[in-house]
Amino acid sequence: MTDAVVADRLQFTFTIMYHYLFPVLTMGLAPFIAALKTLHLASGDVQYAAAARFWTRIFALNFAMGVVTGIPMEFQFGTNWATFSTFAGGVVGQTLALEGVFAFFLESSFLGILLFGEDRVSPRFHWLSSILVAAGALISGFFIVATNAWMQHPVGYAVAPDGTVHLDNFWALLGNPFAWWQYAHVISGAILTAAIVMAATGAYYLLAGKHAAFGRLSVTMGVLVGAVFALMQLFPTGDLNSRNVLIYQPVKLATMEGLFRTQPGAPLAIIGMPDTTQERLLDPVVVPDLLSYLAYGDFHATVRGLGDYPRDLRPPVQITYYAYHIMVGLGTVFIAVLLLGVLLWWRRALPGARWFLWILLAQLPFPYIANEAGWTVAEVGRQPWLVYGLLRTPQGASPTVVAAETIFTLLGFAGIYALLGLIFLYLVLRIVAEGPAEAPAGSAPPAPAIPVEH
Repeated sequence: MTDAVVADRLQFTFTIMYHYLFPVLTMGLAPFIAALKTLHLASGDVQYAAAARFWTRIFALNFAMGVVTGIPMEFQFGTNWATFSTFAGGVVGQTLALEGVFAFFLESSFLGILLFGEDRVSPRFHWLSSILVAAGALISGFFIVATNAWMQHPVGYAVAPDGTVHLDNFWALLGNPFAWWQYAHVISGAILTAAIVMAATGAYYLLAGKHAAFGRLSVTMGVLVGAVFALMQLFPTGDLNSRNVLIYQPVKLATMEGLFRTQPGAPLAIIGMPDTTQERLLDPVVVPDLLSYLAYGDFHATVRGLGDYPRDLRPPVQITYYAYHIMVGLGTVFIAVLLLGVLLWWRRALPGARWFLWILLAQLPFPYIANEAGWTVAEVGRQPWLVYGLLRTPQGASPTVVAAETIFTLLGFAGIYALLGLIFLYLVLRIVAEGPAEAPAGSAPPAPAIPVEH
């Protein structure tokens, strides 16, 4: 692999991982805002309106940062990955265009009404704008995942005489079996992220003794919804997404699990250090036969190991293995913590359990780490393929871009993104310091739709 290709990959890695910090929250937060607006419309409780207004401001900041950081990422397809764009543009251009023309414009147009139109349009139309913003966010996520899923498992294409690929079946592209469970897993992770952010923010207010009603509402919604989606990350979305990997990318599954040799009754590695020289896991802690059962529903089924594949077709083992185990490990922690929160809520002790509120607050960065680790598994685990089985990564790079040019722009991006990140954090912290607009005394009905203390 040439230095230019390595530099191209480093730049794309940096820009896409930084970018994804923002849409992961917008995709997850939009349904919460729509739910709060629905509760307000149904009950008339202005606490829900205040909460929706607060989270809409956070949403708008994330949306703006996602737009700003997403543009350079997409331009790289034409600069650093021109050969890939020529090869696959006839396919991936379809879903990327749909994302921009339909989902992005839907989301951005009604976000303006949601932000500035509360006193200018009817309550029902303002509520509808929240629904359409959520729909735009979720549809946008689908088109992006469908693009990625085609690169993971190409379908619905035809090869032209010049060697490029073109879309042959539009509905096959959208119905890609790899896309749907991958999308469900991505959206479930996004909603889980938003739930933990909401719960952590509410915990901060309760610990600080400020905005108690908003804090209780945020903690309760975050914990209850987060518990559901933490479990959904495990099953069915995580399990069935992994089954697609087993069917279409079995070498990735072996890499994720650190399974070097084919064996019946394959064990599931809880921890261990993959040694690619000796081709074994060092100091492993394993559950015997469990990987065979999870993969095939049979404790004695044979699972193919990395030894069955040529070395030049194996993904980078250490990065894929550790990223996968970070994702699964954090997912397990989320399940344990949020189910404990549900138990406290059931016992009417959630808002007053200060020790647990500190745990919620400490969880704040970890769903971001888990989401980034999950995408690392998906993308690094696909290597050496840029389009699986059709185009290798070095073949997709631009032949005229040299490493020095890419490194120079990467350093520029790093500096600009660092400045943008500081501005973003300042603005978010200022919104949190201001807090939600308090409801007028006596304006809320006595029985809110969500029982914050059960």
